[in-house]
Amino acid sequence: MNKSVSIAVAMVALTVVLVALLVAAAGPSPNWIRPAIAARFPKVQWIDTATLSRWLGRSSSRQLVVLDVRTREEYAVSHLRRARRLDPDRPDIVPLHIAVDDTVVVYCSLGYRSAAVVGALKRAGVQEVYNLEGGIFQWATEGRPVYRDGVRVKQVHPYDRFWGRLLPEELRTPLRREGPSP
Repeated sequence: MNKSVSIAVAMVALTVVLVALLVAAAGPSPNWIRPAIAARFPKVQWIDTATLSRWLGRSSSRQLVVLDVRTREEYAVSHLRRARRLDPDRPDIVPLHIAVDDTVVVYCSLGYRSAAVVGALKRAGVQEVYNLEGGIFQWATEGRPVYRDGVRVKQVHPYDRFWGRLLPEELRTPLRREGPSP
């Protein structure tokens, strides 16, 4: 393994340890992870939930595109109104027909996966791209609406047991059991 790869792996491991310590010390809050994400993706522009809420409520000649970059399972539980799902592992933006002058807001659970996709969109020439601060966890924690099949719901997929602790319990959908049932 070369030195730059070793350093990158060490940085990721350090970030994970710091995040775990912050969760333990600070208690559940989706927004506190932003500095760690910003350190990994320093060129990403952010948008807060209040601004996105205003943008979703306005009528404008400029096209607003909202992209959910969580898994199919996460998206099926709930998502933001008007959100279109994009695979976070293979973000093929061509079928989405995003114009370079569209305003794009990308979100995931907390903002890490979406920050990576923001970079891909920028490299593809989209000029105005934002990462939703705190992701859908922050959005839902603030009582903002999430939907399933066009119907407003309250629960959000918790991603996993660790990160799900950043959602109030009443907002977490139960995770499927892993392995055989007892």
